[in-house]
Amino acid sequence: MNPPQHLRGDYRHFQPITTRWHDNDIYGHVNNVTYYSYFDSAVNAYLIAEGGLDIHAGEVVGFVVSSSCDYFASIAFPDAIEVGLRVGKLGNSSVQYELAIFRAGEEQACAAGRFVHVFVERTSNRPVAIPDALRAALASLLSA
Repeated sequence: MNPPQHLRGDYRHFQPITTRWHDNDIYGHVNNVTYYSYFDSAVNAYLIAEGGLDIHAGEVVGFVVSSSCDYFASIAFPDAIEVGLRVGKLGNSSVQYELAIFRAGEEQACAAGRFVHVFVERTSNRPVAIPDALRAALASLLSA
């Protein structure tokens, strides 16, 4: 059985990321845990720019409650990369993101992952409905 293809055309938004010298591990490639920081940065940059998320003073914040990543090819500093982003599922208070790491200009992903945000009221940490502006931004990323 062939693994699923993760192609650039499958994603709705792309966030460029600059790899850093300290992202490489002793084996000379970006360490696996660093991919999760790329995913988190891409999602939050999108939510701030497109959904109006106020990470400092907003009443609602997103908590990551689940995540995974599959690796297909190594990347290393100083690779220029882009994180492809789409939404696989949009619920009342949660969203599942589907993400992929691409070397700039390449069609095939080097890694693909997913994570789930649950939106909560900052003061109580209790789930709340996704605010309208965030919901609209997320809905525009729904995969076909």
